[in-house]
Amino acid sequence: MKKWSILIVIVMISEILFGQNSYIKEIKEFQNKINKEYADTAESPLTKEDFATFKGLDFYPINKKFRVTAKFKRTADEKPFNMKTTTDRAPEYVKYGEVEFTLKGKNIKTNIYQSLRLREKEEYKDYLFLPFRDLSSGKTSYGGGRYVDLKIPKSDTIIIDFNKAYNPYCAYNHKYSCVIPPAENFIELEIKAGVKKFKEY
Repeated sequence: MKKWSILIVIVMISEILFGQNSYIKEIKEFQNKINKEYADTAESPLTKEDFATFKGLDFYPINKKFRVTAKFKRTADEKPFNMKTTTDRAPEYVKYGEVEFTLKGKNIKTNIYQSLRLREKEEYKDYLFLPFRDLSSGKTSYGGGRYVDLKIPKSDTIIIDFNKAYNPYCAYNHKYSCVIPPAENFIELEIKAGVKKFKEY
């Protein structure tokens, strides 16, 4: 009986370690994908000066605590609106739903949005968008806020992984027009996950 107990514990520990390694691999792949894009002259938002010395983005340490399962509430019959950006551009979005989750003992509620332009494209028809700012904004992360890409959930929960939070192109080059996270999407704690700030323009 004792041997079986030890074996069960070993199996459980192995499964936990495998899960952690699998998750780290997933986030590393996300980071490598962004770095590959930014190192490609055809895709990179970097200025010529920054591109010349670019060796990779700076990321916070991978922390699974910033991967949360949030309650999802669909908000039907929302009217489209023009999202504010860093320029005069005013893309149309619609509030698709609300998410609630607990992080570091704090209850958080934010909105998620859908782009009216992107939803017309087959590859983006289930794409949702979470723009946010937090207490790290302007300190260790980009002052203008960051984004997390999501997909329409099939239930009343949705996974939000802030380890996949990334900067808008404006964080790298002032020539771009970027969505400004709405005030209601300010998170009152430091989200030390995802991409760190590059430089402020």
